[in-house]
Amino acid sequence: MKKLITYTCLAAACFFTAACSQDTKKEAKKEAKRQAMEKAANAFAYDLENPFKYDMPSDLLEISGIAFDKGNNALLYAQQDEDGNIYTLKPGDKKAKRISFGKSGDYEDLAIVNGFAVVMRSDGSFFSFKLSEVNGNKANNVKEAKKILPKGEYESLFADGNTLYVLCKQSPNSDNKKDSPGYTLSLSAQGDISKTGTFNIDVKKITSFLDDDKLKFRPSAMAKNPVTGEWYVVSSINKLLVVLDRNWNPVGAYPINPKYFRQAEGIAFDSQANLYISNEGDEISPGNLLLFKRKQ
Repeated sequence: MKKLITYTCLAAACFFTAACSQDTKKEAKKEAKRQAMEKAANAFAYDLENPFKYDMPSDLLEISGIAFDKGNNALLYAQQDEDGNIYTLKPGDKKAKRISFGKSGDYEDLAIVNGFAVVMRSDGSFFSFKLSEVNGNKANNVKEAKKILPKGEYESLFADGNTLYVLCKQSPNSDNKKDSPGYTLSLSAQGDISKTGTFNIDVKKITSFLDDDKLKFRPSAMAKNPVTGEWYVVSSINKLLVVLDRNWNPVGAYPINPKYFRQAEGIAFDSQANLYISNEGDEISPGNLLLFKRKQ
């Protein structure tokens, strides 16, 4: 009986020691990842804890997509996500010029390219018009490409030449734990838009940079860095900025502070690769535009 008790005690001691060892290893691994994330943040090209803030006019309380024309930061194009208008202003202006292009709807992002404004609705529909054909506050000859993407919720749009890039925020065909689906579209010289291809972001590779292996990635906006050619994707829900190479492979992931990023819905670069991220406002605070100067 004494031997049995002794063996039982030894087994319990071994189990306890092994469990403690496992916990210690887990904590050490977690701390190593935390230090790696901190080191990566310090080496990142932008100090995400030190923005310059522009408050937006009241028309842009619910500012969503933002864009510059050829990276010219003297004029910002922006939209808010409930009315069929886009707005133009110089960052810091107290008022914005309105351009009406359609009915009210859930508009999420826009792009300015080749003399066209392209606006994306959350259901994967697109509206395009020539900026040169704007008469006063009204856009003329607006073309609509209705629900040309698979069923899902879309918030991220970027234009590079005559190619449009779109990321799906939420799709019934993807749980966003494994991958985040994307689509390429073509913008013709007449403003017609058609789907041309697909791509995917490996979400599991994003989690390798984070202390979160259960991430459901929900992209809010995307832009291409004009200097490095890397893709920057911001997620308001995940409070995360993800950087990908030209082939959509994740190369970094950076948590963003809710103190500054209340509801990040838009992202853009100017020609000098300075980074801009817009946030929706609320009953207390106006919408804003955050500027992050590129580190030299």
